[in-house]
Amino acid sequence: MRDNAPDVPQRTDPRGFVIKAIEGLRAALLPAAAFVFTRGADSGLLVGAIIGAASIVISGVFSYLAWTRLTYAVSETDIRVESGLLSRNARSVPFERIQDVSVKEGLLARIFGLVELTFETGAGAGEDLSLSYLSAAEGERLRNVVRDRRDTQAALAGEPAVEEARLLFAMTPRRVFTFGLFNFSLVVFGVAAATVTQYDDLLPFDIWDAEAWERRLAGPGAWLSGLGVFAQAVGIALLLLALALLGFATGIVRTALREWNFRLERTDKGFRRRRGLLTRTDVVLPVRRVQAVIRSTGFVRARFGWHGLSLVSLAADAGASNHDIAPLAKEAEIDPLVVETGFALPGAKADWQHISRVFAWIEAGKRMRLWLFLAAVILVVQAIVQPGSPLGSPFWALFPVAIGIWKAARIFVAMRRTRYALDKDHIHLRSGWLTPYFLTGAREKLQSVELSRGPLGRRFGYVDLTFGVAGTGLTIPGMPVDAAAALRTELLASMRLRDFSRLN
Repeated sequence: MRDNAPDVPQRTDPRGFVIKAIEGLRAALLPAAAFVFTRGADSGLLVGAIIGAASIVISGVFSYLAWTRLTYAVSETDIRVESGLLSRNARSVPFERIQDVSVKEGLLARIFGLVELTFETGAGAGEDLSLSYLSAAEGERLRNVVRDRRDTQAALAGEPAVEEARLLFAMTPRRVFTFGLFNFSLVVFGVAAATVTQYDDLLPFDIWDAEAWERRLAGPGAWLSGLGVFAQAVGIALLLLALALLGFATGIVRTALREWNFRLERTDKGFRRRRGLLTRTDVVLPVRRVQAVIRSTGFVRARFGWHGLSLVSLAADAGASNHDIAPLAKEAEIDPLVVETGFALPGAKADWQHISRVFAWIEAGKRMRLWLFLAAVILVVQAIVQPGSPLGSPFWALFPVAIGIWKAARIFVAMRRTRYALDKDHIHLRSGWLTPYFLTGAREKLQSVELSRGPLGRRFGYVDLTFGVAGTGLTIPGMPVDAAAALRTELLASMRLRDFSRLN
């Protein structure tokens, strides 16, 4: 498609349906593996190969037919995509509704030199318009065409232009590795447990039968019981160490896949962020669409001086509501990024206000109530079970009580650490204990202010104050009624000064 030939329907790259045919093989992997596992290597491999080949052929045929019926066209005012085999679907998106055009390159797409374009509309990740797959050159050209026509209105809004791209932040492999250490994860065990639970009937014995495990370990594991308590403790410690190492390794791998070669640049279009190892993403976030900034950290990360910075925008970021622009950075690196957004973090003289102390106690009681109920259920079950049985000991009821106390204490401290402050241009909110965060929103970009309270709030005199900010829930919980009403009045007064639809 050429710029001087608008409204001419074009098809996506024909190699795209080949990728979709290969992706259709994923649905056949599990049934094929089940045949191999249950029928042995001889007949199982043959049946599994047949299933895989049939899946590729069937998926390829349907992908080809869908490709022949998919077209796109760019006019002076919108982009139009038509698709569908039996039921035709035509969707047009005006340029002024497009928040950004992001590029995604999966592993297979990168092998074939193709990309997937997503036209983000701000209506939610499921409502965005996507085109897959296009050649890398056509994807970049189409992206620039849409942006140039969309940014005609941005120029009228007065967004400052940047002559050339400036590197604002980057993550080296060493920093990605460090970030992975903080993202400790045992998700691999959750996936394994879910798989075993779903397909335990394929195993040669009942995995949940304790006696079966005792019989299987009686021979190979008998030597461990003869080494004494100390050796058994060493064995348990080694097992926990192995789990910890696996958790760190899983976190490092997941982080590297997502954050590898992270680069944030300032261009004439806004913030351009590129990252990813196997799947490479390229997203540009216009500065004028940033509604709030969030600085977050963790209990361990804070001890080493590491923080993260993300932006709240009208568009979603791969399903997430916030755009990460500095996943792991020092405060000295975050401050210049905040300046680039046009926001200002609260200073040392900020007038921080507390929320209701009664609200903190009530929230802690809510967290405790569920676990006390679970402890009561355990005690009732124990009264029915034979007293001599190990399950009949009241000791087991202490576990939910301990968990409830921990969760109640955690939420109480977090609520007591919640503060809010207001200055001429921004509203600030900080909260959290183990994972504290600081949110700064522009007063003139707030869309609404809502007061809400339930029965307990009416009884004890507190309300929740919620601000309309796209992409995230900006709420100050448990505010005294008088303070919330005064803050709401002041914010509404500042919101009326600017027309949100014409906001720069």
